[in-house]
Amino acid sequence: MITIDINCDMGESFGNYTIGNDDAIFPYITSCNIACGQHAGDPYHILKTIENALANKVQIGAHPGYPDLQGFGRRVLPMSNEELKASVLYQVSAIKGMVESLGGTLSYVKPHGALYNQMAKDKDLAETVVKTCLMVDANLAIMGLAGSHVKAITEANGMVFIAEAFADRRYEADGQLMSRAKEGAVLDDSEEAAKQVISILKEGYTSTLAGEKVNINAQSFCIHGDNPKAVELLKAIDTALKNHNIEKKAFSIT
Repeated sequence: MITIDINCDMGESFGNYTIGNDDAIFPYITSCNIACGQHAGDPYHILKTIENALANKVQIGAHPGYPDLQGFGRRVLPMSNEELKASVLYQVSAIKGMVESLGGTLSYVKPHGALYNQMAKDKDLAETVVKTCLMVDANLAIMGLAGSHVKAITEANGMVFIAEAFADRRYEADGQLMSRAKEGAVLDDSEEAAKQVISILKEGYTSTLAGEKVNINAQSFCIHGDNPKAVELLKAIDTALKNHNIEKKAFSIT
């Protein structure tokens, strides 16, 4: 039987701002990427999300991003490698400590937004992030864009790479995610998102808006927690997986 991990970005609410519908999402996922307080999240919401993940037996990952609350981490910030190293070290270490204080285990790191995309474009930046995560815990896996150079960089540093695809984003022909600035970049049609997941899992590819084939081999699929249609998308994906005899299961690092 084919198995697949389903992950979602969680814990992104902060202060008086509610982002996403975490409680409704947890039953449909097997891994969660918890915001680290820099692009989103605050200590209270991070703690509650960790507690919720443990209660739902969902695998936990850290979700560090550029320190950019105003832009939700989706803007590239000009940072030196040392500044970026310090920021990622701070974020991942904090989540790891909070998870372990509750008896849980931090399994992986999935960078957020612009940082994630920059890692897939800039080898030097990717090296900085991976080596920083290695400083925190050599047993952490790195989740990144399927087909990107992040895999080779991660494995060269002795860490496990988890190839990720997206259920709610369109792709360009080169395998990069379509910019959110372009119309149609975000999938909000549940049947279309489910179709993309099944196509990648069973056929090994999806298609661009222009109909070009993009080959993708993924171990985990992401649905963005701030997508207003997240729960609807997850329900459709859940049904599609069952119809195709595909089991949802958290990826294994060992």
